[in-house]
Amino acid sequence: MNIGQAAAATGISAKMIRYYEQTGLIGPVARSDAGYRLYSERDIHTLGFIKRSRDLGFSVERIAGLLQLWHDRSRHSADVKAMALEHIALLNQRIAELQDMVATVQTLAAGCAGDSRPDCPILREIERGAAHPAAITAPKFGPTRTGPRSGKR
Repeated sequence: MNIGQAAAATGISAKMIRYYEQTGLIGPVARSDAGYRLYSERDIHTLGFIKRSRDLGFSVERIAGLLQLWHDRSRHSADVKAMALEHIALLNQRIAELQDMVATVQTLAAGCAGDSRPDCPILREIERGAAHPAAITAPKFGPTRTGPRSGKR
């Protein structure tokens, strides 16, 4: 099947399919005499594996590792489980960071009168944080986290 058909069959855009081929997640595919990509059922199966892995939040780098394990019939399930457990830890970290963001935005919204006056504590706080980019881009890890779940008040 051509790239449009492969995209429709897998739910992955043609652009992403090309990217996955370019990065080596899928091997080079057959080409027609006119140079068009031709995807086999095996290619579609691999793309489906990649799509499901992306849906589960795995990075492209981790998907490459999963694909290696998937193709290695002598693999140890312990290796796959270790990758899954590492991924769970990353997901939990992202969840905690998102919960902190929600709490911050809720606090800002609660402090806003929401009336017709131009004064806006939400924008003022965003502006204050924008003046200190390190405070915005620095990831929150471990004991430096604050908020209702950290035990710090």
